[in-house]
Amino acid sequence: MARVRYLQRSHTDADQALFDRLERERKVPTANIFSALAHAPQVLDGFISYANTLRGSKLSPKLRELAILTVGHCTGSAYEIAHHQSHGLKAGISAEQLKAVPDFESSALFDDEERAVMALARESTLKVDVSEPTWRKAAAFLSERELVELVLTIGWYNSGVRIMGALAIELEDGYR
Repeated sequence: MARVRYLQRSHTDADQALFDRLERERKVPTANIFSALAHAPQVLDGFISYANTLRGSKLSPKLRELAILTVGHCTGSAYEIAHHQSHGLKAGISAEQLKAVPDFESSALFDDEERAVMALARESTLKVDVSEPTWRKAAAFLSERELVELVLTIGWYNSGVRIMGALAIELEDGYR
């Protein structure tokens, strides 16, 4: 059970403009993470803007989703994994690759670039500091801009899984 109630548009203390934005830019019904964060409307507004900016970055959507799914698996976040599998499929990740994310290093389903991105995501998530060899492998494929966008994405989704964990955000029925 979530540690805060999920605000809905119908609640008297709900910020209606924020729910307008959520309905315009996100799926309806509103995901539990957003309904929980709606208790802090200004922060949620910035949260949505940041996430949207990451989705519009130069970094390949497939690489972005592989990094996000790696964060989800490294942290054991069922919510993150469930929500980003559909994004991953849209970005070109195969169903077989989705299943292989936890074992990406030994899987022939990923190329060297994908493995380098996922290794950076794993190391950043589990150790915080990224080793020079791990960095160089990713840097062999990505521009400095893409590397910064990758690091921002990994950091952002690491914060997200920690928010979901602390608030005990539940997975919606449609994702179970």
